[in-house]
Amino acid sequence: MRQVLQSLRSGATEVADVPAPGVSRGALLIRSTHTLISAGTERMLVDFGKANVLEKARQQPDKVKQVLEKVKTDGLATTVSAVLNKLDQPLALGYCQAGVVIGVGAGVEGYAIGDRVVSNGKHAEIVSVPANLCARIPEGVDGAQAAFTPLAAIGLQGLRLVQPTLGETVVVTGLGLIGLMAVQLLRASGCRVLGLDFDASRCALARSWGAETVDLSTGADPVQVAMALTQGRGVDAVLVTASTSSSEPIHQAALMCRQRGRIVLVGVTGLELVRDDFYKKEITFQVSSSYGPGRYDAAYEEKGQDYPLGFVRWTAGRNFEAVLEQLASGALDFAPLITHKYPVDDAQRAYATVTDDRAALGIVLEYPADDTPPARTVEIASGAPAATAGSPRVNFIGAGNYAGAVLIPAFRAGGAALRSISSAAGVTARHAGKKYGFAQVTTDTQHALTDANADVVVIATRHDTHAGFAAKAMEAGRSVFVEKPLCLTHEELDGLEAQVAKLSAEGRPARLMVGFNRRFAPHVQHVKQLLGSVTGPKTFVMTVNAGALPSDHWTQDPAVGGGRIIGEGCHFVDLLRFLAASPIVGWDVGVMAGAMPDSVTIRLSFADGSLGTIQYLANGSKAFPKERLEVFAAGRVLQLDNYRRLNGYGWPGLKTMRLWRQDKGQAACAAAFLAAVRTGAPSPIPFDEIAEVHRVTIALGLAAAAQR
Repeated sequence: MRQVLQSLRSGATEVADVPAPGVSRGALLIRSTHTLISAGTERMLVDFGKANVLEKARQQPDKVKQVLEKVKTDGLATTVSAVLNKLDQPLALGYCQAGVVIGVGAGVEGYAIGDRVVSNGKHAEIVSVPANLCARIPEGVDGAQAAFTPLAAIGLQGLRLVQPTLGETVVVTGLGLIGLMAVQLLRASGCRVLGLDFDASRCALARSWGAETVDLSTGADPVQVAMALTQGRGVDAVLVTASTSSSEPIHQAALMCRQRGRIVLVGVTGLELVRDDFYKKEITFQVSSSYGPGRYDAAYEEKGQDYPLGFVRWTAGRNFEAVLEQLASGALDFAPLITHKYPVDDAQRAYATVTDDRAALGIVLEYPADDTPPARTVEIASGAPAATAGSPRVNFIGAGNYAGAVLIPAFRAGGAALRSISSAAGVTARHAGKKYGFAQVTTDTQHALTDANADVVVIATRHDTHAGFAAKAMEAGRSVFVEKPLCLTHEELDGLEAQVAKLSAEGRPARLMVGFNRRFAPHVQHVKQLLGSVTGPKTFVMTVNAGALPSDHWTQDPAVGGGRIIGEGCHFVDLLRFLAASPIVGWDVGVMAGAMPDSVTIRLSFADGSLGTIQYLANGSKAFPKERLEVFAAGRVLQLDNYRRLNGYGWPGLKTMRLWRQDKGQAACAAAFLAAVRTGAPSPIPFDEIAEVHRVTIALGLAAAAQR
């Protein structure tokens, strides 16, 4: 299918051939008829992409700070590689779509195939969108106008915060698409409207809907006009929909307002507020968030948990419905806002209009009617890639940041023949597929798992899918590499252990590997070699300066990410198990009280008498190394900082070992696994150790959760 993508590195726009998404649970699969280019938001993205590196840095000072901190801890080469990889990823544009339902996901009610709907889908022929971010288009509403709905809902949500009442005077600062739609909504609510803009034609359009206007390009003083309009009392409220780095719109808004007036920011402005502006009049100021309640809430968007109407009357989805109802009644008319229409194949010309024609407003992309079943697998090379004799043919499931920046390069360097790569939406998979030379890109996970032309399946998806995907791939006879963790529950682990035993009894033993790469890091390998001469027990102290993650991050969800101990802490349990070379016979965990439940101390006991402590901390400074390992043994000490610098104290012949760049062992881990596949050897990490580490880590995660 065709989809519009933009390069963050260069700002270039392309219409790409991307595999169509499938029908996912809680979502609608929609074939587009129209999409709307949001001139303000998407012009900003294109302009950012076209900016040089220095200009990009100036626009994102917070990101520059993060980069400098990463240089201190991980090294320049590692940081530069990470930044370039991020800029190299394409951005799927668009969030205003109208189309026809061609698939209804499990758990979705109230929709049927053939329904006309709007959604916040991308500029693509086929989109998969959570049902709570969709709404049915009423009869008689044109698809091109319906595509304005998500953008109109942004303005509507701002107005709901303004709480306008019949007869009030409301100023709309900035008469772009959202501002002009807000003018119509306010007039429909019985309000007197004053519109402000630097564009005379936009002011004229607002006047045609009954608004008073001020053309700011003439030098007129909007505060004086507002005061004259209200007999010196001041306006009741100001809706700011402008996009500027200046704080002047907010200052002007405060000067215009009456005592206890309201200001709501929908657009983007500077926020250097003058206290005196707000203090004397007790003015309220609020920033509106997109379409309304539910937006950016994973429970609402991804899990389909709607808010009860009696408690949250206007959610994002219900704001969509309200806009469409007003369109159907004739109270709203978006036709005058449409200044350009282009077929989707001419999207590059459409985006040139966005950047070159500042008078452009509603730019609509039109899609051809097509009943052909969407292709979910796309060939991007002539058949399977050429492979040397014995090169394992590899399918990747998951094409996120870690897969694209680390795992795929590691497997390619290890000699893999890259066959197919899959992702849910297809965009990231297409990018990685073209960049690294895969033969196919797909959104069909089942195809990737059971493809008879593949020897290996690499699983790099969200944690809750790992166990199920691994089981299916093993059953299909593939060697399996799973990015940690292997599973999230004891039940999943029991099932995998039973399957491995069953396959072995059937004479087709499974090769199952988990990406515990740290045991393959060069410095860790040297530590292991040094400890080989130590006969007594050892003490390990692993300090992980993990940093805080928001509580709503997917890794914190026990059902999806498993929490941070299971999701990431397993790395360090495995590392100490590897260095101790002895089974874990005891453990406990302590959780920091208060606002930092991610900060825990784990204590491990090993069968040979060794002890291990893992301090996994979310309350430290980013300037400190993220991972530090200390080993105390036989009157000597080893200290490893961030897999770059190893110091020895009391070790003959070892003072300091340095690397120019951080090496966590990912390349060596992948190479060892591929070598095992080529030679028919078992997995480089014995499955009983993988199972032991996961059984302990899952127990630690459950115990920590019980203490919170």
